[in-house]
Amino acid sequence: MSRTSRPLLWRALAALGIVGGATALALTGSPTLGLDLRGGTQIVLETRDAPDVVADAAATDRVLEVLRGRVDGLGVAEPSLTRSGEDRIVVELPGLQDPAEAADVLGRTAQLTIHPVLATTAGEATVDETGAPIVVGPAALVGEDVDSARATSGVQGVLGSVVDVSFSAEGGDRWQALTAQTACAAPGDPARRIAIVLDSQVISSPQVDPSIGCGVGMYGGSTQISGSFSQEQASELAVLIQGGALPVPVEIIEQRTVGPTLGASAIEASTLAALVGTALTALFLLVAYRLAGLVAVVALAGYAVVAYAGLIALGATLTLPGLAGFVLAIGMAVDANVLVAERAREEYARRPRLERASELGYRGAFTAVVDSAVTTLLAGALLFWLASGPVRGFGVTLTLGVVVSLFSALVLSRLLTIWLLRRGAVRRRPRWTGLATIGPVRRRLERVSPDILRPAGRLLACSAVVVVVALAGIALRGLDLGVEFTGGRSVEFSTTNPVDADAARAAVAEAGLGGLPVQTTGDGGIAVRGNDIDDADVAALRASLAAAGGGAQVEQDELIGPSLGAELARGALIALGVALLAQLVYLAIRFRWTFGAGAVAALATNVSIVVGWFAWTGRTIDGVFVAALLTVIGYTVNDSVVVFDRIRAERAGRRREPFHRVAGSAVLSTLPRTVNTGLSTLVILGALLVLGGETLADFALALILGIVAGTVSTVTVAVPLAIVLQRRFGDRDRARPGNRPSGRTGPPRTRPDRRSDGAVV
Repeated sequence: MSRTSRPLLWRALAALGIVGGATALALTGSPTLGLDLRGGTQIVLETRDAPDVVADAAATDRVLEVLRGRVDGLGVAEPSLTRSGEDRIVVELPGLQDPAEAADVLGRTAQLTIHPVLATTAGEATVDETGAPIVVGPAALVGEDVDSARATSGVQGVLGSVVDVSFSAEGGDRWQALTAQTACAAPGDPARRIAIVLDSQVISSPQVDPSIGCGVGMYGGSTQISGSFSQEQASELAVLIQGGALPVPVEIIEQRTVGPTLGASAIEASTLAALVGTALTALFLLVAYRLAGLVAVVALAGYAVVAYAGLIALGATLTLPGLAGFVLAIGMAVDANVLVAERAREEYARRPRLERASELGYRGAFTAVVDSAVTTLLAGALLFWLASGPVRGFGVTLTLGVVVSLFSALVLSRLLTIWLLRRGAVRRRPRWTGLATIGPVRRRLERVSPDILRPAGRLLACSAVVVVVALAGIALRGLDLGVEFTGGRSVEFSTTNPVDADAARAAVAEAGLGGLPVQTTGDGGIAVRGNDIDDADVAALRASLAAAGGGAQVEQDELIGPSLGAELARGALIALGVALLAQLVYLAIRFRWTFGAGAVAALATNVSIVVGWFAWTGRTIDGVFVAALLTVIGYTVNDSVVVFDRIRAERAGRRREPFHRVAGSAVLSTLPRTVNTGLSTLVILGALLVLGGETLADFALALILGIVAGTVSTVTVAVPLAIVLQRRFGDRDRARPGNRPSGRTGPPRTRPDRRSDGAVV
């Protein structure tokens, strides 16, 4: 074995080990599904300062421990409670479809105290469980004295269910002292009663049993609370007593409920979109690049397996936007493979040696692939740090997808290509590879003059007109902000029989909520939104829509507090601003500031077009839309990076030529890659738009608009602005020493391939 073959063998074995291990993990494990996919309720609570306690991280942690006991009493399988920041707690309750029950249990302070009842009128006046006035003395026991509580069936002579309460050691001593004192009063005397108070309300005030002697009290450290409770009431009371008192008050600032059928349909639709989109993309790659396309398809299959296993290994929660990100990342992984193939075609046109051309293709595309990945990773990192809930899940999936796509394109594809090109049959038939032909598109582009970008100022002016029209939609129509940014409540219902918009509005009016906006979704759902919708209103809406549609159920229920809505809106603007700034800084470091300014101007144009389209069409702006915008920023900058990388490479050997000609040549030489990558990604997004269901339609539409606008804006904004700035500042802004051109310098002097048999690009 030669020395050059040994490293290749070790790399192949390492790659095979990674793919094999990922396959085993994918077959034996499964990722954790978010509540938007499996159904359930998520509640976000915020702790508030108490008179003597500050709601800091320590106090929030104590609240978290108390809430764990309460949630355990709800009987929910696999609940999740985590602290977010210093003063917020995220509670996820899979399968729970009644948010009112959970909110009542979690939000109540449940301060339990036990008092003697006074025979005199000097004391704290209140009413007992029957509504009769009584006077209670100072608390003899508090919630911390309770060790456990559970609901049981009533014993003989006791109506309904009861709650068995066990006290701690000190609590048992206090209980014995209290009952010893109380038993000294005569039977029937009010002073023989004990008041059990929960949140300042007497829930039970029983007489001490006549068998208890004066001064003796009740031994055993336990008692029973009775009060004609139903089993459900006794169970809830036991949960509250068991949980004890919260150290600080809490407020529910966010509440989301998703029905199980909605999540199941989303999984089915997204899976179908992924299969169809991937199949079409694979077919396109095979037709366009033949054996090189087959290598890309196999590498993409490896990418899908490794990325899926990565989700399982990281324990990441797969959300609905995350699932969409997983589908989108398949299209993004195509980019590197297409870029390498196009560079290899150029190299083969210069020197017809397959293996050498392929190796130079990987080397020439390396910096562009890495720079594109870094810009997308910046967007993914911003989503993870600045977003929350399902949108953060999208950031995790996007980040993982980009990292694995580098492994797929630069390791798997490279190893497979080397192995393939060393086969004798392939060497004898180079046209099979798809690298021995420049394709009809590139052949036509060779006849286009590189002076196409001479009128850079006019291109910028035309782009400015488009941006003004888009922004006019925001000024004239305004943005339809979702409850995630405005605060309020949005409830989506599904009905057994279809209900049109007029009938839905009539049903909402019949429920007493006629002034609320009503929307019908593409999949037959009915969404009602308002600022003051409470649980009683939701029940009334469901009953009214059930009468109109032969049955109705809640598919999605989202409640956002006004303060949180304002905070999320600020966070979205900050995220967009930071994303643009991060791209500018990175591109200025990697290239030169004139290139960075052009790329960021193009990104701002893309964002304006997407937001303007949503404003003109009246589509809702929510957190998932912001995720789409950040993805557009991260993904569409890839095209600018590829073009600028080629400009940098060609500029080093063509200093005497006008900059606009060098830029024009770079645009023309990278256009086949742009077309093929764009088509591959749009195929998957198109499948997601058509097959992904209503919940993903706006997400896919925003990405499609952004990718199309991003592809065009590279030629009409990014490069023209760089040309204008170069004319203004000239060579005074020289490249940094570390910005050496990558790959072969000079224009791509390709020649027509006489052996071409019609590869599409």
